[in-house]
Amino acid sequence: MNRVPSPTLGAADADSRPVSAAAVPGTGAADEYRLVAGLFLRLLGAIYLAAFASLSVQVLGLVGEGGILPLRAYQVALEAESGAMAWVLHPMVFWISASDWMLQGATLVGCVLAVLLILGRWLRPVLVALWLLYLSLAQAGQIFMNFQWDYLLLEAGFLAIFLPGGARVVIWLYKILLFRLRFLSGLSKLLSGDPSWAGLTALAYYFETQPLPHEGSWVAHQFPLPVHEALTFFSLVIEIVVPFMMFLSRTPRFIAAWLTLGMQAAILATSNHNFFNLLSMALCLFLFDDRAVRRVLPVGLAARLAADVSPTPPGGRWRRWSLGVMAVLLLTAAAVEAWHMVRSTPLPGPLEQAMRLWRGWHLAHPYHVFPTMKTERVEVVIEGSRDGRHWRPYLFRYRPDRLDQAPRFIVPHQPRLDWMMWFVPMGPLFLDWYAAFLERLLENAPEVTALLEHNPFADAPPRYLRSTLWRYRFTDARERTRTGHWWRREWVGPFWPLPYLSRPGS
Repeated sequence: MNRVPSPTLGAADADSRPVSAAAVPGTGAADEYRLVAGLFLRLLGAIYLAAFASLSVQVLGLVGEGGILPLRAYQVALEAESGAMAWVLHPMVFWISASDWMLQGATLVGCVLAVLLILGRWLRPVLVALWLLYLSLAQAGQIFMNFQWDYLLLEAGFLAIFLPGGARVVIWLYKILLFRLRFLSGLSKLLSGDPSWAGLTALAYYFETQPLPHEGSWVAHQFPLPVHEALTFFSLVIEIVVPFMMFLSRTPRFIAAWLTLGMQAAILATSNHNFFNLLSMALCLFLFDDRAVRRVLPVGLAARLAADVSPTPPGGRWRRWSLGVMAVLLLTAAAVEAWHMVRSTPLPGPLEQAMRLWRGWHLAHPYHVFPTMKTERVEVVIEGSRDGRHWRPYLFRYRPDRLDQAPRFIVPHQPRLDWMMWFVPMGPLFLDWYAAFLERLLENAPEVTALLEHNPFADAPPRYLRSTLWRYRFTDARERTRTGHWWRREWVGPFWPLPYLSRPGS
């Protein structure tokens, strides 16, 4: 396995002296990161705002009292499994109360705190509160919050707590976080043995089969195969080779930043991945420095941003030791998770127990974005009936349903129900939540049906539901012009794990 390079930290790096006073000899102002850190905090506030706002319109339908997977039932199961340790292994403020007002309130308070972060007010307490609230929602959201972008936001948000004051070790931890994200995502594609990545055909499928495409995806899908193969090759190079440039001198580090930014911009132009790409782009700031960023910002704005992380007193030996211990723990946990991902073997018992505790706080994750590629798009279509003869479909807001509906650009929002429907045809791991979803449809639960584009039984619930599989494909340019359709589809068959469901007594 290629090992993550461990940058050598000198005494000036390991302590908590302000960034502005800790420049490497010979580089002067080029190695200052006060402005970079201040700008990143404002961007992080915008990303937090998008994440909390997105959750605020769907959290009750997902895990509220009348939602698909009610939080209180989940907590009861956790307490039965882990006893009092459940509070430690699954930390969340919702142990105090799992009510709907608490869930909704957490998302709204998160939005307010995010605005305060954007404005640069009360930075450290606001950062702590934002991280704790999002950690709580990540725990409460169960499978609906089990995504790498949620974990990336938690890792980045935790490190941000230590940015005000300018400890240089935090800048290095951000660079390593970006390295892990990019390099492990590329490495996982090679280790998976997926033939589409090995054969450079992955992007010939990706634009059509990704969870939630938009119009740019349709355009990119029309490219000829040699273009898709070239783009796949360059994607692997940018993910596997370029990350090592992040630890070199100024010029190659900047090149790595621009290549990474270009790839993220291309993904935004062809995909809906909520705030994931925006956060990845924000992390690229740490590959630049204040001298580079100051060239593109007005003088007054640059001064205000740099003031967000104005130097603070070092704080003595305890601060140096605490930051050092934190860095060692974070890097060790990240290395263990990466090793576990590469080897795919169980960890030794004591280490697994320690990592189980660590994972509950979401501070180190093995990132692996699309290690395997779906080669066809199969959707589960849900229909309801009152008499068993006449069936009407449920329509979702953003996933493909109607053939003439243009796929929509929705960044930075993530409709988590629509996204999870993409996984349902993959197998039994996703049947529990899907069965619970169908049961809520039979009840006509208002919190759940509010997540849909159209509920065909708004007046009274259906007696029967059926699930069928359909293969969706993008139309080509000629068919799009002739029919006005973005998609074509063909019937595959019943969704056999749960082809039919009925209300008791029906």
